[in-house]
Amino acid sequence: MEAIKRQASRLREQVAKQQQAVLKQLSGRFAIDALALDEPDAECHQQLQMLYKSTREAKHFQRNIMRGLEGLISASSRQIEIASKLADACCKYGENENSDAVLARASLHFGNSHHSMEEEREKLLKILGDQVYEPLRTMIMGAPLEDARHLAHCYEKLRQDVESQAVDVARRQLKSKEAGGAPETPLKLQHSELRLSELGSALAALGREATSAMESVAADQQRITFQQLLAMVDAERGYHHNVASILDELRDAMVLERQKSESERQPASTVGGILALAACEEEHEEEEKLQSDDLHENHTNGVIHPFDAQADGELSLSTGDYVVVRQGSENGWLEGECKGKAGWFPAAYAERRDRAPANRVIEPGGGLPPAMPPATSSRG
Repeated sequence: MEAIKRQASRLREQVAKQQQAVLKQLSGRFAIDALALDEPDAECHQQLQMLYKSTREAKHFQRNIMRGLEGLISASSRQIEIASKLADACCKYGENENSDAVLARASLHFGNSHHSMEEEREKLLKILGDQVYEPLRTMIMGAPLEDARHLAHCYEKLRQDVESQAVDVARRQLKSKEAGGAPETPLKLQHSELRLSELGSALAALGREATSAMESVAADQQRITFQQLLAMVDAERGYHHNVASILDELRDAMVLERQKSESERQPASTVGGILALAACEEEHEEEEKLQSDDLHENHTNGVIHPFDAQADGELSLSTGDYVVVRQGSENGWLEGECKGKAGWFPAAYAERRDRAPANRVIEPGGGLPPAMPPATSSRG
């Protein structure tokens, strides 16, 4: 049917072109000012052709959207059927198995969540069918488009009649100028010109009506098609948002079930971790106690690096010496006595010893300690 319509349209265009060619020849030869050659009529005809093409392409686009929706709804309905069977199987397993098993609880969560997801998909398909597909179908099959196209066809037919009448007027004008013409020739020419004028007026009115109708249909096509595409986007956006929320809740529930199962399976390791943490805390407290003893109690340190005193109050040391430490400062210096001399030295230059050789130990009290430790430990 579409092929027949296109062929008929091509034939009408060919006839119109032939008539225009004849009119141009006659007008050029006899200076005929035919109404069919008026510029307003040519502009109206061109505008109607553009509108007809635009509305036809928009109609085809709407039909393609409908076909796509039909396929989407059909495929999604099949997916709903398959996914619902999967959800039913998961719920059945979760309800029939031991409810204390983590897999049973997770399967039940999975099945219920997927049932909710398929309900959201059904809502999406209903929106696509009712709010997108049906309005497009109504517009394609509706009367406004068909009426506007009918007016455009009537305009084309009347335009061909006007052009044919203009050819007849030109022919009669030619006869009236020839010598020895029939007496009735002027009367027939007058009737022919009157008929041409009437057809021209009707053509102008029909052209305005057809143009207005086609412009209205074209605007409605653009507006409604855009609205349906936007409605489709909003529907899909809401669907994916709701499904994402359901999946987030499902994952949280399944992770929680796994954590519960792991905590129930490993109580001993949890207690062991608590005991290990307590042991570490005790060891840390012991180290802090030893450091406190280093600062406030006398003990013996063995020198591991030589230290050359540079300021008053500092104590020179040699590797292998033993120092009786009296006190320490928080800036990293120790005050002690070695070989009868007392002073301060960096704590990093000596290590604590449980005991020292008897011949290397100097009893405390032999030297005079400085009043206060050095201000900083700028030297290594």
